[in-house]
Amino acid sequence: MSPVTCLPSLRGFLPRTGLLLEARGTSIDLSRPRIMGILNITPDSFFDGGKLLAPGTDRPNVAVAVRKAKALVSEGADLLDVGGESTRPGAEPVPVERECARVLPVVEALAAEVPVPISIDTRHAETARRALEAGAALVNDISCLADGAMAGVCADAGAGLVVSHLRGEPRTMQENIAFERLIEEVATELAGAVERARAAGVSSASIVVDPGIGFGKTAEQSAALLVAAGDLEAACGCPVLVGASRKRFLGAMTGRDVGERLVPSVTAAVLAVGAGARIVRVHDVAETRAALTVAEKAAAAYVRHAPSTVDGGSP
Repeated sequence: MSPVTCLPSLRGFLPRTGLLLEARGTSIDLSRPRIMGILNITPDSFFDGGKLLAPGTDRPNVAVAVRKAKALVSEGADLLDVGGESTRPGAEPVPVERECARVLPVVEALAAEVPVPISIDTRHAETARRALEAGAALVNDISCLADGAMAGVCADAGAGLVVSHLRGEPRTMQENIAFERLIEEVATELAGAVERARAAGVSSASIVVDPGIGFGKTAEQSAALLVAAGDLEAACGCPVLVGASRKRFLGAMTGRDVGERLVPSVTAAVLAVGAGARIVRVHDVAETRAALTVAEKAAAAYVRHAPSTVDGGSP
């Protein structure tokens, strides 16, 4: 076996000098893999719904959310993603006013108390606008810019923008899972959304793409997209975020219920980064950070000890 045979699976763990994500005056260094910790301010998210709401209400428990956020940062989260609408398959839409009532107090508190950039997970431009005013730096839009005003809101604020692949909406997305050439079609549709964002004034340096694992995809399709970051980055010219944590496709592959998917989730994060993802969105930050640290150190050690023909630079 050639000594460079294993290198492609390690490239994602090697430093990529100069790769930055610009978000409202903050330059987020993507030279190494970054972890986005999840904060769901919802009663019905598939894994942790209700944990950050005041008991018996639909209002956020801001103190609990801030404690959770600080814990995630101490465990190694580089960004935090705050969401007020469950986007699990079949989920009912949440009105903007209710979504804002859930997330805005949390975003405002986190922006004041937590030393990492805050992302707002929403498909509604009005929620995004208010969250950015409250201190968020990025918008994580799972709807592939279905709200025509979203890109303009991000452009006006100079915000970072994560564009995720989705056909339809969460309530109906599993009804449209037919792809003839999965990775090519996802890449093409994401590239189109990126162009719409750029046309609206969003800086290329502020855009990230996400394959939308579990959003209108079968388990096999999600598994393929888990390791397709290199294809997506090449097609879109943007860094890639992957969110696979605790999702149903991991259960389909392992037979494990959502509460038993820690090991599959960490494995998925390592695979995604190895394939080129620069950000992984996770529930289990400490475990993911430990796994990525081992992988990064192993990749660096391999390059130091490999023959001089091995290129340790960017993929």
